[in-house]
Amino acid sequence: MRGASMRGASMRHLTALALGLLLLVGCAAPAAPPAYVRAPDPPRAPAEPVSFPRDEAPHDNLTEWWYYTGHLFTDDGARYGFEFVVFQVVRGDYPVVYVAHMAVTDGPKGQFWHDQRVQLGSQIGKDDGFDLDVSGWHLQGALGHDAIAADADPYGLDLQLTATKPPALHDGIGWISFGPVGDSYYYSRTRLAVEGALRDADGTRPVHGQAWMDHQWGDFLVVGGWDWYSLQLDDQTELMLFLTRAPDGSAALRLGTYVAADGAARELDADAFTATPTGSWTSPHTGAVYPSGWEVTVPRLGLSLRLDPTLLDQELQTAATTGLAYWEGEVVIDGAHGDAPITGLGYVELTGYAPTQPSTAAASTSASVSASARLP
Repeated sequence: MRGASMRGASMRHLTALALGLLLLVGCAAPAAPPAYVRAPDPPRAPAEPVSFPRDEAPHDNLTEWWYYTGHLFTDDGARYGFEFVVFQVVRGDYPVVYVAHMAVTDGPKGQFWHDQRVQLGSQIGKDDGFDLDVSGWHLQGALGHDAIAADADPYGLDLQLTATKPPALHDGIGWISFGPVGDSYYYSRTRLAVEGALRDADGTRPVHGQAWMDHQWGDFLVVGGWDWYSLQLDDQTELMLFLTRAPDGSAALRLGTYVAADGAARELDADAFTATPTGSWTSPHTGAVYPSGWEVTVPRLGLSLRLDPTLLDQELQTAATTGLAYWEGEVVIDGAHGDAPITGLGYVELTGYAPTQPSTAAASTSASVSASARLP
């Protein structure tokens, strides 16, 4: 059943949101049962089909995110990976919480950097796209024309992103029912052309490249762990895979989506692909042991791919905003499509491997933002 198989898409990031962000809002209001132990309303049919640009804007559902990963090139050919995400969490009468994560994989310097910000106060209200501000980091977009403007120390991004394919509405209509844990709208823009500037300690330089964007929202809650792959191949096709785990660590859902060069999406059953780790990496920051390097095959499509991380250490420690750590990093792809060699670039996300981070950082952050939440 295709709708049921798409449950794995919702598992990305939900553990962090349910456990970490509710700690923040819990410090800004009287104690209440955490949302992740309460069942949402029973499943229901979609109220209406996904519409653009209306549904690119923030909604008043429990959980929502706008998520970008991509690859930037300077004029001299140097490559950088980047991640930029804004999460929105709505929990009843609590202040609406926004969290932003930004990361840069600096290939020329051989280093990984990340930062995080949080802000309280609703930004819901637009009906023609999104225009979000998380403590000075900005994300705007509508109809496949998006912009990221985020500055920190020492890295900053000022990017314009333009979709080159139509949005991929998962399961055909962009609606997934998760049964007793809720329902979600979900679409992806699997190939965005990027132009703009990257700043580091050496200055600001023009960049161009490609990116991937996920947008998901709904009244749904999931816990567990997962491995997620977004692969952009040089024949202008894309591949997305999910391998999910239940809270007890046992294997759960496996699913995938292949997007052809013309933008047509094809769902892949659990037995249609393999994703086998070729090694592991132990984090010196959290002690977590992550898989590192993968062999991916999709026999029906004739795909056989090897994925190698640009850097071993691409772990984000986000205790101050989520209470969790996760690995999200750039990978280089080499392999074959049928008899023809193929290359590409991608991102892999690994959650559920690191222990929950100490809550003191999150409590400290919430103390500093709860006062501002009471201001007019």
